[in-house]
Amino acid sequence: MQIAPYIFILPRTPATVVWDYKNHKQFELNLAYSIRLTELINNPDNFDNSSPIDAQLFAAGILTTLASERLIWGWDELSKIFHIGTKNIPCSHVPENTAEWASIYLEHCKKTLDIPPPLARTSIKHVDAPLIHLPTPLKLPEHSLIHVLFIRKTCRTFTGEPVSLQAISTILYLCLGYLKERINTIDESVAQGLEARRSSPSGGGLNACEGFLYAQNIEGLQPGIYAYNAAEHTLSLVNQQINQSLGHVLSGQHFINNLPAGLFITCRFDKLWWKYEHSRAYRMAYVEAGHISQTFQLVATALGLSTWLTGALTDHQVESLLNIEENNPEQALFFLGCGKSDGQVMCKELKSLLNNRG
Repeated sequence: MQIAPYIFILPRTPATVVWDYKNHKQFELNLAYSIRLTELINNPDNFDNSSPIDAQLFAAGILTTLASERLIWGWDELSKIFHIGTKNIPCSHVPENTAEWASIYLEHCKKTLDIPPPLARTSIKHVDAPLIHLPTPLKLPEHSLIHVLFIRKTCRTFTGEPVSLQAISTILYLCLGYLKERINTIDESVAQGLEARRSSPSGGGLNACEGFLYAQNIEGLQPGIYAYNAAEHTLSLVNQQINQSLGHVLSGQHFINNLPAGLFITCRFDKLWWKYEHSRAYRMAYVEAGHISQTFQLVATALGLSTWLTGALTDHQVESLLNIEENNPEQALFFLGCGKSDGQVMCKELKSLLNNRG
């Protein structure tokens, strides 16, 4: 007898939660069951066939007689739990054909829409400050995509020159804005209230990702952190006090401290949980952020700006900067920056170390 290999134990007063994360099964154990499980973890050979508790732990799959699977993963147990725990969407029945899938999916959507959706970003009041209406986005050069794909690269040296508010307006609109140019493309399959369309795909059409503009040197805009309101194409001031360097809140990457502008991509997880009641939805948050990230880089490059990006956030400091509480359903995922650059992919300090090797 042994403990099943894909078990995660979570203490949550007054019970112990045991999660079989591979098979998407969860159990709550009272004190007697928790004590007995601890004893069996210490020595599985003490399993007693005559014990009702042991028998129930075995029937639940928490204990097993099967040989332990050896998954070659590496040292990071947390990422293994995440990866396996978000595999194989749990469903009681897999559709056999398209008609059956359509019927099941429509029923799911109806049940979802019976529940009020989370409040939109514009319903959240960040600070007592007026909305800032952004200028009309610029038109990008026609047939520029292939050129932009060839020349886009990550830069780590920026000149500190200001960027125009119109360029930032263009980037925000094409990355996160609800595109008025797509209004006529909405068909009858789109549920009322979910008509908004961005340039990038979004899981379930929920547009769960949002953005906070980091403004350090943008012409016509006071330095600070601004929430971008996609529906109105406006900014609302969130934090005027940027007391720490950008590199400080991005895990010490101080080579970008003079970056004039950037975008923190966040996710409204409450939007995802509203429609998708399974852990795999968490994967989709990062997929959506990746789509937006690529669009940001391509649009900025088309506007003659260089870009830099990172997922190395000092999360609690970023949350403080954005005025996001730790228990808020909106959380930061990624950061992108843009500005004028000399095109260097390495900061001068790293380049100097490499040149002086040996």
